[in-house]
Amino acid sequence: MRKFFFRLHLYAAIIVCPFLLIFAVTGSLMAFEPEIDHLLHAKLSYVEPLGKPLSLAEISDKIHTAFPKDTIGTYKLSTSPDISYQVYTNGRLVYINQHNGEILGTMTRPDFWQNAQQNIHQLHLRLAFRDKNDLGKSIMSWAGVILLIILPSGLILWWKQKRASVRWKEKPRLVWFDLHSLIGIAAFSFLMISAFTGVIIGFEDKTAPMLYQLTGSKPTEIPDIKITIPPGGKSMLADSALLLATKALPGASPFSINAATGTDFYDIRCRYPEDRTPGGRSRVMINPYNGKILFAEGSRTAPAGTRLKVFNRAIHTGDIFGMFSKILMSLVSLALGFQVISGLRMWWLRKWGKKSGAKARA
Repeated sequence: MRKFFFRLHLYAAIIVCPFLLIFAVTGSLMAFEPEIDHLLHAKLSYVEPLGKPLSLAEISDKIHTAFPKDTIGTYKLSTSPDISYQVYTNGRLVYINQHNGEILGTMTRPDFWQNAQQNIHQLHLRLAFRDKNDLGKSIMSWAGVILLIILPSGLILWWKQKRASVRWKEKPRLVWFDLHSLIGIAAFSFLMISAFTGVIIGFEDKTAPMLYQLTGSKPTEIPDIKITIPPGGKSMLADSALLLATKALPGASPFSINAATGTDFYDIRCRYPEDRTPGGRSRVMINPYNGKILFAEGSRTAPAGTRLKVFNRAIHTGDIFGMFSKILMSLVSLALGFQVISGLRMWWLRKWGKKSGAKARA
């Protein structure tokens, strides 16, 4: 049985090792996307808190004064007072100090890191390519399933010796073996959690219905909204829409709102204090002409299946407990990368080291 599990562990790992390395590198970076973005754009991102922020009407005036030909599309509001607001126009992305209205800088197209973020996401999810069958996503999802086989088989192989130390003075293959075993057993539980939650995300078209069935709930249907402009109708200000959104979802902080014009409705994204995911998973839609709430769903009151999906994703990304769990999941990703490299190194020394020794003796 040990020989069976050894071969299962070895050959399964060899088959998916390139995809596991991709998981490892991209996962460790994805855990800190906002932090890396703020660090690389420090002069645009960080501001000194100076009390209550300006209204969106005042921020809009600052933008239009600086860029009179631009039309505002979306406001991205920081929920942290030391991080600047972002305003997307039809011509540029504007970073603005929400406390004094100072324009910190602009971007007319994504820079290297912003492009890299998108590529990292797509590489992690679907090998950075998409076709009508989404083959890349299927490959990465099945690589996650195989990882769920590799990990328990590795635990079974470790269980006989239960070695938790490194024999530094032994042959290189034994040193690599001890390192592989030590890191593997230390990260085993977290790797299993990461792999399991990742497989649920990867096969979401199949797992999501199961989650709703498990919880006896149904996903909320977003209504098909059509806005009719009343005669002489004037759209309410974005600040008024934000106020209505906070009343619709008490305790939630809005972090994104579009500039509703014509037949657009206000689409406001919110985040509760306990929501660690960047998307927040709370949403309010408002008729800009009469202030009617067209749709409102918060992460606290969403169907149980939806909340379970959000919870699963937060665990996988490391957002669940904030910075501590993000650091932990990033280290777990790096541990996975080390396991792949050390495993390949052991296999190489085992396979080719014997041949080199035989030639030397000849």
